[in-house]
Amino acid sequence: MNLYPVRAIYAAEMARTRRTLLQSIVSPVISTSLYFVVFGAAIGSRISEIDGVSYGAFIVPGLIMLMLLTQSVSNASFGIFFPKFSGSIYELLSAPISHIEIVIGYVGAAATKSIVLGLIILATAGLFVPLEIAHPLWMLTFLVLTAVTFSLLGFIIGIWADGFDKLQLVPLLVITPLTFLGGSFYSIDMLPPVWQTLTLFNPVVYLVSGFRWSFYGISDVSLMASVAMILVFLALCLAVIAWMFRTGYRLRP
Repeated sequence: MNLYPVRAIYAAEMARTRRTLLQSIVSPVISTSLYFVVFGAAIGSRISEIDGVSYGAFIVPGLIMLMLLTQSVSNASFGIFFPKFSGSIYELLSAPISHIEIVIGYVGAAATKSIVLGLIILATAGLFVPLEIAHPLWMLTFLVLTAVTFSLLGFIIGIWADGFDKLQLVPLLVITPLTFLGGSFYSIDMLPPVWQTLTLFNPVVYLVSGFRWSFYGISDVSLMASVAMILVFLALCLAVIAWMFRTGYRLRP
């Protein structure tokens, strides 16, 4: 594998982030902070603690995961879709670059942006509530794995989409609802038994639960189930990308 094209794609994507700093970094941080203030003030006044953790601190992992999922998909999908839309993708296709190098470059940049955003939001949340991270290595592991996995999903969407409407279809109609219904702002133990069972079919529940466990040692599902879910989803995304390239999907507009 040639690292020079990977480095060039990665650098170009990170440079685009620096040029659009307000949109890429500041806006998601402000939006997530508003979620924190509104939910913390409105619901936190009625729910003091969940499993011994103050409600304000309890929702921090869920808010970070909400941002991480949406931004990873958005960054990766737009990163590969815009060159297709503008026609500049032909410059990339005419260069001696393999599909693997293209994927690593774009997905690596999107995941890096999401991880940086997650860490910034974590630091920002520390200004509102006292935080503790019981398992920092597991926290970073979930952060990185989730960012990479959903950046791969975003790359798939960017290849599949042939217009801006399709580009926003999956994030708006699938990712965001699943995240809100995945225990980001509540424990699924608070739901009626029937809804608890149905919620377990939502894969985001496992991601949020594992990430929250790394902070406070509490979770709605087991740690191994959370790890298994993210690894299965990662493998599935890689398999889909391999299938798309192998069966005729191309990066051309």
